Amino acid sequence: MSKVKWGILSTANIGQTQVIPAINRSKLGEAIAIASLSGRAQEAADKLGIPKVYESYEALLSDEEIDAVYIPLPNHLHAKWVMEAAKAGKHVLVEKPASLTAHEMEEMLDVCNRHGVIFMEAFMYQFHAQHKRVRDILKTGEIGEVKYMYASHSFFLDDEENIRLSPEKGGGALYDVGCYNIHAFRHILQAEPKEVRVFSKMNNPYHIDMTTTGHLWMDNGVQAMFDCSFEMKTRDEYRVVGTKGEIICQHAYRPDRKDHKGTLIIKTNEETRKEIISCDQYLMQVEHFAECVIEGKQPQYTGTDTLQNMKVIDACYESIRTNQTVTLL
Repeated sequence: MSKVKWGILSTANIGQTQVIPAINRSKLGEAIAIASLSGRAQEAADKLGIPKVYESYEALLSDEEIDAVYIPLPNHLHAKWVMEAAKAGKHVLVEKPASLTAHEMEEMLDVCNRHGVIFMEAFMYQFHAQHKRVRDILKTGEIGEVKYMYASHSFFLDDEENIRLSPEKGGGALYDVGCYNIHAFRHILQAEPKEVRVFSKMNNPYHIDMTTTGHLWMDNGVQAMFDCSFEMKTRDEYRVVGTKGEIICQHAYRPDRKDHKGTLIIKTNEETRKEIISCDQYLMQVEHFAECVIEGKQPQYTGTDTLQNMKVIDACYESIRTNQTVTLL
């Protein structure tokens, strides 16, 4: 296999605007089929140059030419179609959050493992080179011993029909954007939360968390705090604070909106400097996944990592429900 032949389940916006174009400009993959239940598959196929169109997901999964599928369906449908894809022998890249609970994730991974397919959750931001640079700076000790990390991710959502506002479809700020903050803590600090205390009001017209804030105690002693919201202006940044300085990652999750340029501000007692790092994170993501499929190796972000992220999200929602600190480790 020299190229991975992709099938796409759904005409979701993230697929049409970001992931499918990345597949089409990649060296190791090509999008050959798309399926939708909405009747919009042909329109998307014409726009994106996809040769095959299916009116059902089952029909696409039965296409023997397809090696892997990308699944950007609503959150509550991820588990079903990840498992159906695995049973059809297709490798799976699924949008985040990959599932709605850790238990659901365990079932998904079991099916993928039993059918010998590669699974990866599409946290595309982690493939941007700015985050490796942050970790490299931390290793040098330039900002001293890390004591604190803060992360925020928000945007103003004013569409009452948006599926992000539906509890039945896995809506909520924590699922949609807060998952990035949690992932960033684990990815940048290379540590796991041992306790979480999270706050949100659910008594709104949508019965979901519109704005959520949280405090996580990491197992390496670092304290981490986050906020995520559908009620604030667009923000996607994190900062890591040490005994001698701090690093601010200004466009942590969507640098593609800034011409793929990540901006790091490094402040120490001696100086303040800016580093601009360019990287196509969507392209890097699909190339890495395709390489794993071609070479038969596991992704750098494994299913076990996804499961752990879901366990933290479960704990966050439990803390909201019980108004208590929840222990993970």
